[in-house]
Amino acid sequence: MLCCNNEGHKSTELQFEPREFCVRELVVELCWLLLFFSSYDCGTAAMAAHTMAALVSSELANISGHSSSSPTSSQSPLSRTSSTLTLSQSPSGASPSGFSYSGRLSDSNTVPGGANSGFTGRRRGFFPPRRGHEGRRREAGTVCAPRAGLGGFLGGIFKGADTGEAARQMYSGQVAQVNALEGEMLGLSDDELRARTSQLQSRSRGGESLDSLLPEAFAIVREASKRVLGLRPFDVQLIGGMVLHKGQIAEMRTGEGKTLVAVLPAFLNCLTGQGVHVVTVNDYLARRDCEWVGQVHRFLGLRVGLIQQGMTPEERRTNYNCDITYVTNSELGFDFLRDNLATNKEELVLRGFNFCVIDEVDSILIDEARTPLIISGSAEKPSERYIKAAKIASAFQRDYHYTVDEKQKSVLMSEIGYEAAEEILNVTDLYDPREQWASYIINAIKAKELFLKDVNYIVRGQDVMIVDEFTGRVMQGRRWSDGLHQAVEAKEGVKIQNETVTLASISYQNFFLQYPKLCGMTGTAATEVDEFEKIYKLKVTVVPTNKPMIRKVLNAKPENVEREAEIVAQSGRLGAVTIATNMAGRGTDIILGGNAEFMARLKLREMLMPRVVRLSDEEIPFQKTKKLPTKKTWKVNPSLFPCELSNDCATLAEEAVEAAVNAWGEKALPELEAEDRLSYACERGPTEDPVVAQLRKANLAILSEYKTYTDEEKKKVVAAGGLHVVGTERHESRRIDNQLRGRSGRQGDPGSTRFFLSLEDNIFRIFGGDRIQGLMKAFRVEDLPIESKMLTKSLDEAQKKVESYFFDIRKQLFEYDEVLNSQRDRVYTERRRALEATNLEAQMIEYAELTMDDILEANVDSSLPQEEWNLEALCAKVKQYCYLLEDLTPELLNEKCPTYDSLGDYLRMRGREAYVEKKRIVTEKAPGLMEEAERYFVLSQTDNLWKEHLQALKFVQQAVGLRGYAQRDPLIEYKLEGYNLFLEMMAQIRRNVIYSVYQFQPVMATPTAANGSSKKDSSQTKGKVSATAS
Repeated sequence: MLCCNNEGHKSTELQFEPREFCVRELVVELCWLLLFFSSYDCGTAAMAAHTMAALVSSELANISGHSSSSPTSSQSPLSRTSSTLTLSQSPSGASPSGFSYSGRLSDSNTVPGGANSGFTGRRRGFFPPRRGHEGRRREAGTVCAPRAGLGGFLGGIFKGADTGEAARQMYSGQVAQVNALEGEMLGLSDDELRARTSQLQSRSRGGESLDSLLPEAFAIVREASKRVLGLRPFDVQLIGGMVLHKGQIAEMRTGEGKTLVAVLPAFLNCLTGQGVHVVTVNDYLARRDCEWVGQVHRFLGLRVGLIQQGMTPEERRTNYNCDITYVTNSELGFDFLRDNLATNKEELVLRGFNFCVIDEVDSILIDEARTPLIISGSAEKPSERYIKAAKIASAFQRDYHYTVDEKQKSVLMSEIGYEAAEEILNVTDLYDPREQWASYIINAIKAKELFLKDVNYIVRGQDVMIVDEFTGRVMQGRRWSDGLHQAVEAKEGVKIQNETVTLASISYQNFFLQYPKLCGMTGTAATEVDEFEKIYKLKVTVVPTNKPMIRKVLNAKPENVEREAEIVAQSGRLGAVTIATNMAGRGTDIILGGNAEFMARLKLREMLMPRVVRLSDEEIPFQKTKKLPTKKTWKVNPSLFPCELSNDCATLAEEAVEAAVNAWGEKALPELEAEDRLSYACERGPTEDPVVAQLRKANLAILSEYKTYTDEEKKKVVAAGGLHVVGTERHESRRIDNQLRGRSGRQGDPGSTRFFLSLEDNIFRIFGGDRIQGLMKAFRVEDLPIESKMLTKSLDEAQKKVESYFFDIRKQLFEYDEVLNSQRDRVYTERRRALEATNLEAQMIEYAELTMDDILEANVDSSLPQEEWNLEALCAKVKQYCYLLEDLTPELLNEKCPTYDSLGDYLRMRGREAYVEKKRIVTEKAPGLMEEAERYFVLSQTDNLWKEHLQALKFVQQAVGLRGYAQRDPLIEYKLEGYNLFLEMMAQIRRNVIYSVYQFQPVMATPTAANGSSKKDSSQTKGKVSATAS
């Protein structure tokens, strides 16, 4: 029952009968209207409330038969669409809310009010009468459409989506140039097409700009793709490639062929010989793209590399030195950090950065940017305090001993909690720096309340393994820092691993900003346009779709991305129901009726791989453990295939596999090499290898049989409405919702999407659910399933708040890491200089002079007269650094140095002479040893002090947060303190290095013969040299 009293009009009571359900729905719409506007300001909320009262009264009167039969010149606010709405501030008192309203809410199907309707259109100056429509009345039996009416009310506020037509017009000229070359490329032989690649490389390295080479390069790639993949890039894909070449983000809808688009700018930008990195989100996609679209590059004579987990440094170096390298973001980032921990040049794997294409750029630069890349080393053994803290946390009660802020993902202990913990532990202060119990207990409470088993992590054996919150996949080898992982281990009762210390770290933001030219592609970048532009200086360009969009049971195991892709690829089969995580199989095409090409390759792979792949170390029985290992299988669920192979086709495939085994060897190939050979066998280009030709023939035969079924099945799926995506909740980010929507309606296929929500979903519960729930209860519609555009708008606002919140987190991480980044660049540059230099003499002399300046400044005050200088302390400190300066005395300094400046000059000269003498002594004993020792000292001191510096900065970042209470900007404070710490660290590095050089005492070790006697070559000492610093 609804009671509505509209200023002097009689209260109307109305039962919610089915035929009058639109009123109840109207109330729901109005709830969301009020909620939506109240998030802006009180005046707007008051306007919305007043409008609500008038709208409800009008509609109640209309439906209950209270309308007057006489004509009226006013217009009901309930109409199907709107043209304009203007809201302007009026002088105080002009209207109850201080606003005046003008505009039109109009449509051909307007619903006029009546004299007794409770709303005349003239009340308080709300909506002026519309001219030319006097006398029009609602026909008998007409039912209102409140949802459409309120949708119209907001229609003028929201802009339409960018369809990409601006990009089509901008690049139409270049697209026309590429198309004009298509006939010429068609007439070239394969060898002539490859020769064009060499010509473009020569022209590029000769000084021609890549922009001038773009039309010809894109035309060559298009023709090569047609010949090798059987795919001709559409004009919109050319546009996508041009956007990427300009160093922008191309937003392309799902199914528009982003993987093929990346081939175009990758080919063009590798012509300079400086290399291109194509970055994907996981190993499977990197391998798939390298094997599939990498065929085009290989066909054109380019070298294509692939980086996978478990590769040796030599394999990585070889693959990074290729023209185009496919790699995951984490492998690339960690290789960069490992390079900056290398102790000799042979350990380096990366070359200089040039051009980077990031697939699923939002996932990498936005979702994963909250967590920096960290390489850590073992520190102290785990403390028993983790176990005690876990027991205390389990005994404490929420909202009594502590409170939890799920939004901030933090906990705060109450006074009662502090007192109880101190009593249990028998300590006087949890924050005593000698004990630091507070951090253990807070981490234990976080582990209990905020880190949930089988949600945030899983337990496998004795290991706690993190689950990626965006992909649902297990993150092998990743651990939470600052003792949090140990707290979770203590909570679960598994073995607590050693604590760690950070050796090197970098955020994804600063890592990818090192590329001179960066670009990316995704289907969902529009919601993060501001962040891409502010942080990465990347413009987002929407690329038009090739065809208009028509859009109205799996267990995807997180640890098996490859199997996940296999199943998701078949979600378009007739009658298939696929249950998956929100990110399952991202990057895998869902083709209605089934992906026949994918299935054919899977079938051949299932037959070939077990025969040719050799066992890994983990699969060899009893080698490392006393139990039988789990063997890897390539067996695919038979239900994924559309039909059984015919006898002829099965025989053809078996003969091809047998030929491959005979040629390559039984279980003789590493898995990656076998995958490469299978990928090449499934290509369409020419081959002279009889084994590959036989496998290719078998693959085409399987494809032909499968395609017969999938083509027929596609017609049935299209007739049934295409792929329907059901979301069980709306996510924190609108991008993830859009990614799910993008699963349907690819390449002009029909499809639909529907999300089901609950007020208990996290997004409501953490970001405003109480307020929404209160409104629903107030209007007695808490048990009613709701479909509402206003609900959608309100939800979008909630998602924007979440996105803004996480953007602030990423921005703060970026701002603080920016301070560290400038220091990191300086340290890594100095380190790389030492690593690659053949002679460090100039650097050592610089260190010696600066160290002498430091000693002088620390022991002699330049403002004092000469007779008051403490020369004894100065001489003692210099001798402590370098024993070769034992002749230095106060008398000698008084005689040689009458002024402070001359004293500095003299000490610098003696420091240089001491270094030269030391180098002569060591070189006489072992030529080349001094250079090795100097390099070792620089690298080891840099690594150790940088590690300590990172720890110091972490503590500073935590401490400066409290300075906000003193009206001081924490970031400015962090910059100042961080800079001072950095200067001290750099000074300490050079002091320690030159001290080690001065004190270096090589000891010659002579090899002994088998009988124990010493052997010595009369002409040359042969043996090993051990370097020690006393």
